[in-house]
Amino acid sequence: MSKKMICTGNRAVCYGAIDAGCRHFFGYPITPQNDIPEYMAAELPKLGGIYKQTESEISSINMVYGAVAAGVRAMTSTSSPGFSLMQEGVSGIAAAELPAVLVDVQRGGPGLGTTQTAQMDYFQAVKGGGHGGYNQIVLAPHSVQETYDLVQTAFHLADTYMIMVIILMDAILGQMVEQIKREPLDLGPVPEKDWALKGKGAKGGQRNVFSTMLLFPGQYLPYQTRIQEKYQKIKEQEVRWEAAFSDDAETLLVSYGSTARVSLEAVSRARKENKKWGLFRPITLWPFPEEALKKTARGARVVVVEDSMGQMIEDVRLAIGDRLPLHFVGTLMRHQSGSGGMIFPERVYEEVCQWT
Repeated sequence: MSKKMICTGNRAVCYGAIDAGCRHFFGYPITPQNDIPEYMAAELPKLGGIYKQTESEISSINMVYGAVAAGVRAMTSTSSPGFSLMQEGVSGIAAAELPAVLVDVQRGGPGLGTTQTAQMDYFQAVKGGGHGGYNQIVLAPHSVQETYDLVQTAFHLADTYMIMVIILMDAILGQMVEQIKREPLDLGPVPEKDWALKGKGAKGGQRNVFSTMLLFPGQYLPYQTRIQEKYQKIKEQEVRWEAAFSDDAETLLVSYGSTARVSLEAVSRARKENKKWGLFRPITLWPFPEEALKKTARGARVVVVEDSMGQMIEDVRLAIGDRLPLHFVGTLMRHQSGSGGMIFPERVYEEVCQWT
């Protein structure tokens, strides 16, 4: 049964996880995602679930590792410095091929940085912040409703492909308040978890073991072949993106997350002034919608809008090649006042107009 309500993006994360059947959450406080573990701490025990306040982000990700190995749906949430601390555990989960969900509500960096909103974890999330050359699905919602929906999707994809799924947000989306329709999604069945650890006292069935060590002859190459085939399958089947006003666009803005909404406002203003602007929004940052962007861009001038010093711009360039002009609007953007700061639609519009 659906229910309309007003909530923040962070609260939508909680609703999505609970409605997806997640009953295990392990977390450590860090701004700007603190209200996620706060709500889960209050609600999960009422549902027969478990919330654990850990001593660090390192503990959080390793407790998720143990929980998902036992076959339950489990997750954690953090922000940028905490995400860095989790990377060894993330690499371990990738190596063990276990289904886990991690929400990263980004803030400015590097280091402890600032609590100001930013989109500076793209490389770390999309390229694999730990060692070993693994991949993980990365979903980037742009609204509170989409956050709720994509968190449910994240658990489904994690179980389907035995992979970690990251929800990459930022402080703007986390604190944004909008109306949502809370309705659990019917995403279809997922494979049986006959691989899960049963515990020492369990009777019958096979003895399951997870290990990230591949030390014996003949183990490593078959393992790498298998996971690369899985990654290729995900690339073929799970690419998600959205475009607006793109059919005749002579200038195409490419942006994700909350910044895509800023960009869409700039595009709408341009259209009112008979400027042929469009928007391309990747929803999966990995796998990146490379072919879709290449077809959408056609002969357009491409502008990447990202609340960073420029990270997604590299994947955009790989998609469109060197044949099209490419510009960047980011954190240190120019303005009439000569100052930087948050990215607003009018600033995107002014910046892009200088090139068009």
